[in-house]
Amino acid sequence: MNRILAIARKEFIHITRDRRLLATVLLMPLIQLFLFSYALSFNVKNISTAVLNQDNSAYSRQYVNALQQSDYFQVTQNLTSMSQVSGIFTKSQATLVVVISPTFGSDIAAGRPGKVQLLVDGSDSSAQTAEGYASALSGIFGGRVAVSQAQAKGVNVAAATGITAAIRTWYNPENRSANYFIPGLIVILLTTVTIQQTALTLVREKENGTYEQLLVSPVRRIELMVGKIAPWALIGALEVVIISVIGILAFQIPFRGSVVLFALGSLLYVTCTLGLGLIVSARSSSIETANQLSALLAVLPGFMLSGFIFPINNLPLVLQLLSYVFPARYFMVIVRTLFLKGGSFAILWPQFAALAVFAVVIVGLAAATYKERV
Repeated sequence: MNRILAIARKEFIHITRDRRLLATVLLMPLIQLFLFSYALSFNVKNISTAVLNQDNSAYSRQYVNALQQSDYFQVTQNLTSMSQVSGIFTKSQATLVVVISPTFGSDIAAGRPGKVQLLVDGSDSSAQTAEGYASALSGIFGGRVAVSQAQAKGVNVAAATGITAAIRTWYNPENRSANYFIPGLIVILLTTVTIQQTALTLVREKENGTYEQLLVSPVRRIELMVGKIAPWALIGALEVVIISVIGILAFQIPFRGSVVLFALGSLLYVTCTLGLGLIVSARSSSIETANQLSALLAVLPGFMLSGFIFPINNLPLVLQLLSYVFPARYFMVIVRTLFLKGGSFAILWPQFAALAVFAVVIVGLAAATYKERV
């Protein structure tokens, strides 16, 4: 035990003396937290919109006014002819062009649907969202016009049959992207720091020329492994606490679950990522190789196969099956459920069981690899 503590103390001294490393470990995750929280958002607003009003009736002006009053559209240009549309899209001056037909007002006055064409710049990432928003707004506007016309004819709209949809969003009633992203960022940042930094521990000893000294010391290899990763386990735990507190206090993210379950899930996941980093460290011959392998293990499962950005059910079947072999998939479910839903162990036990199995297997492989390569 004393030898493990001695190795851990040596690693802590190395970390604290290297200011660049310390800044990378402690400050970069916080910078990334704020950048991702503000830059990544599913709430697309202020979509640049151009309008070609070929009717210019009272109804068409009301429709354009409805677009302008919406937070989702920003009418930047009023066109006069269809020939201008191509130039607007080519110069990226608008994502959406709304073309109102010349018979828009007369059709509505006659009780027929008004015709509106929505032209979308397909090269823009928000194209499908813009199309959906505009279609929904058109439907709402048409419904209001129909109600207004019915009331003008003396029809009791309240007594009319139909379907009324009352929409209520659970767990995130304001549809804030931060509530969805920040719990996921805990997984991403923890994965990146623990895997990449642990992957450099043994390689750094080789390049610094202290590797041979460790081999001839009385420290056993398993003790060297534990001593090397112990400081990073504590740093990983500290980062979980810091990021969670900042998310709750600065971004008003709710935490509805059990702190004990969150700590247990974090411990299991950190064990997995430290083991992966140690495997990379033992297999790498240089810092460049270790950086590349650790980045591959951190970025691919973190962003692509964990459900952080892309729902796993929407991925191709091959990638869905591949996601089962990455611990990030299970920890992502645990974190988001505990933060937003407040789920209990009875609900999350499959994810905890999977992380426990991965922790045992990965640590076993890391120990075997470490003994083989050291």
